[in-house]
Amino acid sequence: MATGDEKSVMVVGVDDSEQSTYALEWTLDRFFAPYAPNYPFKLFIVHAKPNAVSAVGLAGPGTAEVVPYVDADLKHTAAKVVEKAKAICQSKSVHGAVIEVFEGDARNILCEVVDKHHASILVVGSHGYGAIKRAVLGSTSDYCAHHAHCSVMIVKKPKIKG
Repeated sequence: MATGDEKSVMVVGVDDSEQSTYALEWTLDRFFAPYAPNYPFKLFIVHAKPNAVSAVGLAGPGTAEVVPYVDADLKHTAAKVVEKAKAICQSKSVHGAVIEVFEGDARNILCEVVDKHHASILVVGSHGYGAIKRAVLGSTSDYCAHHAHCSVMIVKKPKIKG
């Protein structure tokens, strides 16, 4: 823990997946709700909104016409992610979280936010991609575990045995 009134910083990365929602709820249940209102960490919840041009991919005929629609959709998704994060915090009676949205690749954004706030811990969910999908898409949690300048906690949603 930091000295004086300075609290350690925890950054939680969120997106629009159920794994992300689970990771945020899991973290609040264990590190915030039981300690209210004297939380052991200052909480930053971060969403990285992809850049519309990178989301569209390779530029070709018609790309320019599509980009504004993709950007509007990405902004809508970001707004939903922020609202959901706020609602989850409220439902757990966790107040004072700072929710930030940045544009760019989640891997880079999360590592930059960790540095900016001198975070002690970064929490990310795990999508549970297989080897092929992870190789193609890249794993945000793997990247952060290797590049973030703090401890990284990867929260996995338990598989329900059917």
